[in-house]
Amino acid sequence: MACGCLRERSESWLPGDPFASLGLFLSRAWMLRQSLTTLTLETRGEGFTDLTGLLNRQISASGLDRGIAVITCLHTSCSLTINENADPRVLEDLAAFLRALVPREGVAPLSGRGALRPWCHDDEGPDDMPAHVRTALTATTLSLSFQASRLLLGTWQAVYLWEHRALPHRRQLSLHLLGD
Repeated sequence: MACGCLRERSESWLPGDPFASLGLFLSRAWMLRQSLTTLTLETRGEGFTDLTGLLNRQISASGLDRGIAVITCLHTSCSLTINENADPRVLEDLAAFLRALVPREGVAPLSGRGALRPWCHDDEGPDDMPAHVRTALTATTLSLSFQASRLLLGTWQAVYLWEHRALPHRRQLSLHLLGD
């Protein structure tokens, strides 16, 4: 984890710049700090892992009170999502929808008429290419505000890592915090 200050240097302003004194004031009055951490976690195979508690603990440990958290999944076969945390059927339905949209067996014409074409890329198994497509259709980076060292989420919202591979995997996330 690394922390530091981000601010514009007064030397970068042009001589005679009418906003130079304002910029110098702001750089002293509102110093932003940042933290960059790599988080490692184990998935249980295809499905969702709630990251909310882990992320809030990392934000709290950073000493930052408010700011922006940028979470990036460092893989091409899993993704990030914000969704409901109260009813597990929501996550079951999401997974069923994406499995229907991107079947493991291959790709079919969107019209529903025509032959199924098997995936060409299967170097790591039959779930490899569908996992890449599912990742491409979802998100690998989220930017979220935090305040009082906690993510600003709705009452029923949580941040999830969505594993698209059938078997358990060790996954890494980058957590970049910027705030004060």
